[in-house]
Amino acid sequence: MRIGADGILQDIRYIASPNCDVRAGDAPIHLLVIHNISLPPNEYGGEGVIALFTNQLDPDAHPYYQTIKDLKVSTHFFIRRDGEMIQFVPCNMRAWHAGASNWCGKERCNDFSIGIELEGSDFEPFTDQQYDSLSALTLALKQAYPIDAIAGHSDIAPGRKTDPGPCFDWERYLASLEKNQMNETNSSNG
Repeated sequence: MRIGADGILQDIRYIASPNCDVRAGDAPIHLLVIHNISLPPNEYGGEGVIALFTNQLDPDAHPYYQTIKDLKVSTHFFIRRDGEMIQFVPCNMRAWHAGASNWCGKERCNDFSIGIELEGSDFEPFTDQQYDSLSALTLALKQAYPIDAIAGHSDIAPGRKTDPGPCFDWERYLASLEKNQMNETNSSNG
């Protein structure tokens, strides 16, 4: 996996979201923020998330959509239950995923982070395919940007957000990153 100079990951589907803007200042991208999302809530495989991130959500398609019909949000990447990755915002642009947030004393995490949404909820485990895709994506992002921290949405907006939730296996994810980094190092040295 490689990220082009335009901030777009090659070889995955790209659907442009209008919900983004230029990053403020010259702060480097150094934080990954892991989220979960499903639309309608706790239902998977539909087009609701894509419609939300592209401002095409039909408020009459589901009662819950009435409560979010005016939201203007996005993410850089969305990983479906089957591991498919979709990019909505180039990495060099600011996606609107974090909202009011703070990381290590710095507010406005959208300015210096990349958002990754996993199709899921706080109530169900994520899939093997999602962990595989998330690990591969993380390594590609770490090669392209000076990322030195990974946090959940709940870590940067405590009390306001709960995702990626108690079913996200941080230990598994971080161990897979270590394993994949070691494999990359061994293959480049071999």
